[in-house]
Amino acid sequence: MTPPPGGTIGLVRSRPLAFFPILMLVLAACAPPPKPAEKAQADPTKEPSYGETVAQLASLDRDAESLLAAGKHDEAAAVITKAQPLEGRLLAPSHPTLAAMEAAGDLDQLYGRMLMQDGRYGWARLEFQKNATRWKIWQPQTPDTARRLKEAQAAMAECDRHLQ
Repeated sequence: MTPPPGGTIGLVRSRPLAFFPILMLVLAACAPPPKPAEKAQADPTKEPSYGETVAQLASLDRDAESLLAAGKHDEAAAVITKAQPLEGRLLAPSHPTLAAMEAAGDLDQLYGRMLMQDGRYGWARLEFQKNATRWKIWQPQTPDTARRLKEAQAAMAECDRHLQ
């Protein structure tokens, strides 16, 4: 094969885009190195405030439970409403602690019972179903988590009886 007239320069003049990919590779090799990966974020469940929030939610659970047992439904509802943002904060990390799950589960179970007492069986079932799912997937399973799962499933069945 004979070179085009004018040698290699003629090839560059006749097909200027042919060398564009090569030029881009050369320029990319001159770029600064990539930034190192950002430090892994600290586990929020290890923060002292997380443990304090767990204790605060557990305390609110007990308060709402005693108010509900005393027949003070409006006051219990106010405590449950106050506790729900705490529950959200505790469940936000990818792996909440068992204590946080227990406090959140107690709140959901209590809220479901209160909804049942008001005749809102569909909404109550939703709370119990959320709780049942929580304990079904929890690892490692313990006798306490199994008991909590059975309680939630029994409450769901009770709601189902009222919904039929």
